[in-house]
This record gives sequence, structure tokens and C-alpha cells, in this order.
Amino acid sequence: MGEVLSQNEIDDLLNALNTGELDVDEYRSNASEKQIKEYDFARPSRFAKEHLRTLEIIFEHYARLISTTLPAYLRTTTQVDVINSEAISYSEFANALSNPILLGVVDFSPLKGSFVVDLSVNIGYAIIDRLLGGKGEPLDKKRDFSEIEVLLIEKILVICLQHFREPWKNVVELEPRLKKIETNSQFAQVISPTDVIALITLNVKIGAVEGLMNFCIPYLCLEPIMDKLNTKYWFSTIQKTNVDLYKEVIEHQIDTVNIPIKAVLGKSSISINEFVNLQKGDIIKLADKVDSEMDVYVGNIKKFTGKPGIFNNNNAVKVTSIIREEE
Repeated sequence: MGEVLSQNEIDDLLNALNTGELDVDEYRSNASEKQIKEYDFARPSRFAKEHLRTLEIIFEHYARLISTTLPAYLRTTTQVDVINSEAISYSEFANALSNPILLGVVDFSPLKGSFVVDLSVNIGYAIIDRLLGGKGEPLDKKRDFSEIEVLLIEKILVICLQHFREPWKNVVELEPRLKKIETNSQFAQVISPTDVIALITLNVKIGAVEGLMNFCIPYLCLEPIMDKLNTKYWFSTIQKTNVDLYKEVIEHQIDTVNIPIKAVLGKSSISINEFVNLQKGDIIKLADKVDSEMDVYVGNIKKFTGKPGIFNNNNAVKVTSIIREEE
């Protein structure tokens, strides 16, 4: 936007026109000359708004996928949203890093080069706490990650990268592979500092803990497919509706969830004194009869009845009836 003139400057300009100090013809000839546009070689503008918008669409799809995947492993609610996308030099991103960090270097095969995934330290601590049976609370004081903790984070990143193929398949068939995880910012220079990157920022919420997940993709990696990074090409290649796609993903996740099943042989009540004095060979009388059916629980819900038996030399329960919800 051009500079806005004040009222005094407008009056001076009109006076100069009236007195002949300003030559209108000369001004017009100068204005018609080709204007020189400044170009910053340190920050070349290689990503158009259309490219960044298409990347946002891809990562919005990706965010929804991992939002439905991570709860199966972390056993708590997980929400992932895209909050920003911009084109910057890698040095600007790397200079903002502080120790400790969680920086995953990912091979972008079949495209050349690698991209990096920066995971918030708070989210890293919460993931480790959940995987080890905790409540998913971050540490009060930041510290370096142990080798075992890095391996746990690596497991989750590999799972997240497995879902990276689906959002990109309309553009290119990717085979991403996690090469390593860096925890020290001194070793974060995995991309040339002057390279232009597309920085896509996701907000990750695990339980009550929030943090950022940054994807840094160099322009040189995306250059062979830049013509496909536009919304027109994107929507023209979509084969399935989002409803069908997410239904398929959710069904797959439900199929792989492990649920506990227990069969109750019978119940009885004894005193604490009797319990303390139990010896090998003692008999506890159950309230149920020998020929009565057992209750089979799925989680804490009574779902079946059955009878005990042997199958392939293993103790087993034969389901005899299904308890419907309305019953």
C-alpha cells in the first residue's frame, strides 16, 4: 500500500502544480517506466499462498487421522488441529530451538531429501507418562530424555508417520521413514540454514496437556510436485468421500483394540480370619451350583453366559447365550 499524504502535503503538491514547479508530463513519463521490485535472496518467496493452503488441507486430514489413532495407544483423549502454515528459512526455525528438543528426521522417499518433525517437550513428557501407566502429566522442570524415553517417543512417531501416506496419496505415494531423533539443538542443522521451508504447525492436546508439533518441509523436497500442490488438482483426485474414509479408519482402529474378558466361576463370602488361615488343599464352597452357567464379562459389563470346559488342552468357556443391552 502506498504512503498516505497528509493535508499539508496535498496542499503543497497543488501549489507546486499551480506555480509550475512540478512538471506533470515528466511525472507521467517517470511513472510509466518499469518499476524495480525488491527481492530478498535470503528469504526467497517460493511458496505461493495456494501451495500453503493445499498443505494445510493435507495436514488437516492428517490431524484427524492421528486424533483417532493416538487414543488407542495413550488411553486418553487426543485432539490435533492445524493452527498455522508459513514459508520461512530453516535458520529462523532452528534459531528458535532450545534444549532439550524432540526433533525427528524423516526420509521423504520417494522424494529427495528429508523433512523434520519438532514435537513439544511437554507433549513428549505426557506421552512417556501415559505409556508408562501415569496420568499423562508433564514434568515441572525440563530435563534431558533418557535412551528408553527416546525409544518410547520413537515408537509413537513411527505410528504417526504410518498415517502420513494417506493424506498425501492424492499428490504422491510416500514411504516416510524415521531416520533418527535429536534431543540437542546443536545437532538440529539437518537442513541447510538458507533453505526455504514450509512450516506447518499443529496444536496437540493429550488429556489436559497442550503443545505444538511442527513439520518443516524444505522447498527442494516439494519442488518436483509443486504443480500438484493446488486445491484444484487436490479435489479433482479425491476418490472417496471424507465420511467413508474416516469410517474405514475408525473401524480399523476399533478392530485392533484389546479388551479384557473374564469368566466368573462363582462367588462366596468368608471371614478375614478364614482367609488368613487358608492352606493348600482347603476347599471354598461357592454359591453357584456345578451345573449352573458362568457369567462372562467384557470389561466390567456382563455380556455372555457360558459353561467351563477344555479346548486344545487349555481351560475354556463355551458361550451359551448373549445378554442383550435391553435385557
